[in-house]
Parts: sequence; structure tokens; C-alpha cells
Amino acid sequence: MIIPLPPVPLPDEFAALAKEYDDGTRQAAEPRNAATVVLLRPGADHQPEVYLLRRHVSMDFAGGMCVFPGGGVDPRDHDATVAWAGPSAEEWAARLGTDADVARALVCAAVRETFEESGVLLAGESSDTVVADTTGEEWEADRVALESRALSMTDFLTRRGLVLRTDLLGTWSGWLTPVFEPKRYRTWFFVALLPEGQRTRDVSTESSEVVWMSADGAAAAADAGELAMLPPTYLTCLEVGTHATVEAVVAPADGRTVDMFTPAVEPLGEGWTLSMPDALRPLVAARRG
Repeated sequence: MIIPLPPVPLPDEFAALAKEYDDGTRQAAEPRNAATVVLLRPGADHQPEVYLLRRHVSMDFAGGMCVFPGGGVDPRDHDATVAWAGPSAEEWAARLGTDADVARALVCAAVRETFEESGVLLAGESSDTVVADTTGEEWEADRVALESRALSMTDFLTRRGLVLRTDLLGTWSGWLTPVFEPKRYRTWFFVALLPEGQRTRDVSTESSEVVWMSADGAAAAADAGELAMLPPTYLTCLEVGTHATVEAVVAPADGRTVDMFTPAVEPLGEGWTLSMPDALRPLVAARRG
């Protein structure tokens, strides 16, 4: 399956459909809040590698697409009693452009979904430690319980005497699904380094395979039609791939704030395409040569 990458040509009927949402003729679906994490490690040449999952083709959203670990916010992610270390929910709210309750839920969802889908846990026994290994049977039982919602993140951390290491996450971007899509997500993108000693595992029930690739290589594979990506994933790989090291990606992420971007229909030659953030247009133009 090959998905057109930015700029994405759209059939004329999409422009007409988008106009109906703009003028109020149609009502857009209510988006669900979600979090996704660009998990990073240094490659052989020190350039950033990203962890990607290929979703099952049968999935009703982004089926067959390569994505980063992530998913929708669970109501229990809002629990204010969750063990927490690092920037406060109020500080995260300023970065993410939300209130403290939503920010807390997004950070919890980011850590929970990363553990559920990769086996990597951004938590430790204190504010300056991080879990070194999560591959044992008891860890796997907890991961499955979290995934099935039999166990909440709060109870999981409390039982193991751990705190959420919110300082291990960095802010990256935000994307809201276009208005004409029947299923919509308001997704905050985070970045995080793979903790020392931990390793990713092929554990997600929603993916058919997983892979580590250089960010630039992943974008190139998408350009060649070898990987299928939705535009936000592709553009994130493209942007991350401009950095020489993982440290160069993560360090400035602490100071980034999110302006949620909603792709809209705009002219492309004699046809139509989806818009993209202005800051990313030069990267795409250079890629297209």
C-alpha cells in the first residue's frame, strides 16, 4: 500500500466536502485526545533512529501504516494521584497548550502507551533513576494488564514503588485529524530517548511488525513507497532526520510548545492538497528537489 506523501494530491470531491464542514453544512466528528512518542536511540553513525510499528491492515484507523507508539487517552490517565517526578502537570500544560488535567492525562497516556506497545517504561524508583529492564514475566503480565485496562497506570506504579519520569519526555508537535475524516484524533507528539539498559520488544497486539530505522532512512523509504506513513509521521521523521544526534533532537524539545495543527484543503496546481505547517514546507520542498 502506497500513501501519497506531502504534498498529497486530493480528489476534487474532498475540496467540496471540506467546504461543507467550513460553512457548517456538515458537522465534524468530535476528536479524541491522544499521545504518541517518538522513541529515539543513536544509530551506528550517531544519527537518530526511530522506533516504528506497522499497524495491522485490518485496523479501522491507519491500517497498514507505520506509526510511533501511542494511542488514545484513557479516562484513568486523568488520575491526579499518580506518582509523578519531573515537570509538573501545570508546566506540561504550558508546553502542550492545555489545562493541567489534560496535560497530566496526556503525559500518563504517552508513558503507558509506550510501555504497552514497545515494552519501554519511562519510570524509576525516584526522580533520578530509571527502570533498567522490563523483560521479565512479571513485567509482561503487568504490561498485558495495562493493555487490557485491567490495571491502571496509577495502581501499576504504586504497586511497584515507581514514579512517572515526566522529565524523560520532550515536547514535539501536535496534529488534529482533518475535519472531513469520520474518526478524528487530537494527537500530541512527544520525543524520548530509549533508557539505558532497556530494549524494545515486538509486543503490541495492534502491530504486525516493528523496526528501528534512522529517521532520515524512514522518510526515504516512505518516499520510495517501501513504507506507508500518514503525513504527520512522515513529516516528523523528516524533521527529526535533519538532526545529527539524538541529543540534538531531545535537548531543544524541553523548550518547545505545541500549536495544534489541523491540515486543511489548499490548492495544488490545478488540483487540491492538504496543508502542512509552514516550518516544514522547506524540508518537503528540498526533499522533492
